[in-house]
Amino acid sequence: MASLLLLLLLAAAAAWVWGRQEWRARAVERGFAAQGVRGPRRGGWLRGCNEEPFNLNSYYFGNRQKPYISFCIKSYKVVKEKGGPFLYWLGPQPRICISDYDLVKQILSNKYGHFVKNDAHPVILSMIGKGLLLVEGTDWVRHHRVLTPAFAMDKLKMMTRTMASCAECLIKEWEDQTSTRKSIEIEVEFSKQFQDLTADIICRTAFGSSSKEGKEIFHAQRQLLAIVITTILNVQLPGFKYLPTKRNRCKWTLEKKLKNTLMQIIQSRIASKGNGYGDDLLGVMLDACFSTEQGEKRDELVLTMDEIIDECKTFFFAGHETTSHLLTWTMFLLSVYPEWQDRLRVEVLRECGKEKPNADMLSKLKEMTMVLLETLRLYPPVISMFRKPITDMQLGRLHLPRGTAVVIPIPMLHRDKEVWGDDANEFNPLRFENGVIKAAKIPHALLGFSIGPRSCIGQNFAMLEAKSVMAMILQKFSFTLSPSYVHAPADLITLQPKFGLPMLLRALDA
Repeated sequence: MASLLLLLLLAAAAAWVWGRQEWRARAVERGFAAQGVRGPRRGGWLRGCNEEPFNLNSYYFGNRQKPYISFCIKSYKVVKEKGGPFLYWLGPQPRICISDYDLVKQILSNKYGHFVKNDAHPVILSMIGKGLLLVEGTDWVRHHRVLTPAFAMDKLKMMTRTMASCAECLIKEWEDQTSTRKSIEIEVEFSKQFQDLTADIICRTAFGSSSKEGKEIFHAQRQLLAIVITTILNVQLPGFKYLPTKRNRCKWTLEKKLKNTLMQIIQSRIASKGNGYGDDLLGVMLDACFSTEQGEKRDELVLTMDEIIDECKTFFFAGHETTSHLLTWTMFLLSVYPEWQDRLRVEVLRECGKEKPNADMLSKLKEMTMVLLETLRLYPPVISMFRKPITDMQLGRLHLPRGTAVVIPIPMLHRDKEVWGDDANEFNPLRFENGVIKAAKIPHALLGFSIGPRSCIGQNFAMLEAKSVMAMILQKFSFTLSPSYVHAPADLITLQPKFGLPMLLRALDA
């Protein structure tokens, strides 16, 4: 009898939860429908729109990652304004997709903190920490003030020697392979090698650490990333993250390993302080942690040790992940468009000769810059940005209730023909011939590094690194796509080739 009563109570509780969620979902749909905002049929409050039968051939690679967005763009032309917002569901969470540049600018350029980032998945927090990428409000202002000096251009220019030295080691391996094999070509999986290379570069330039420690951090974050990919769409049940499941235990072990490795790097720097902590990213943060002014801590320029660890996580992941994929997609496009590969090689040999490139040489590579920017347009490292208003907000004609998740689909915006021209779907670096501002019909059209006060603090670092590596490859090799390559861009937190980038590499002096 007691068991039956317990089952009845559980059934009643489940029915109440379902009813409450269903009532809430319908209220949200009615509220937005009254504003002319609609979307695809909701498949239940747990499933959202993810199980709708969408046409996966409708939109280049964007449909592969967000088929429901592609479907909505094509199917919900009922909105009068081009690029009007629409509603879709990810599990029980409603999301408003914004595909209008004016509204995007209002969101990203808001200086008053009215739009903040969505709450991060617990495993993402473990992987990248709550650093500059995720903090909000006065904490973001404090972190940004501390970190900005580390990314001054004069300091970045000094890092080009380290960037080139790291790339030189990898290129030497390729040269050795081409010289020892009978074939004049070798096949190289560039996606994986670029990830290793950029991890080594960020470790040496930002943290002054060894390759061994960098690899430990890299592998821990990659394993955490694998957990993120398998759980990102799961409904987050309250308290589930504290249960000792196999996946949670693995996450805790990796998180502890990541923190301990970073603490070793930090403690080593503190122990060898000498005349200062150094002028790289870690040195700037440690100086902010321990600095005093007239015996008192400068509260506006202070980071705690936990915050430093989180920033190390953030910049180690962001500093190698985005640049590695920028390099990967650049190599892909230069293989598909060999005339541009030849143009860049001529430019590199003209400005750098056969020498290791320095900052002054890299600043003269105008066509290289154009190609990298066009790559960011067609293959942005992050394909969606997420925000939510902290209070009820009016966004254009749209009223957004507090906490409504807003999605900015970058690939769709980057391929808007009214903004980028009729060739928006084509690779045309010449559109950036007069700079980013004049590349499209509006000055803020390129969102690869975001725009506004929260734009990527490391974008100059990433561009300098990408130029260094590409210049050194072009000096030594020509390359084409391997017949085994399968074009399948995948949204694995960052946009990357699902099956890697196998390429055929040929030494120029062969």
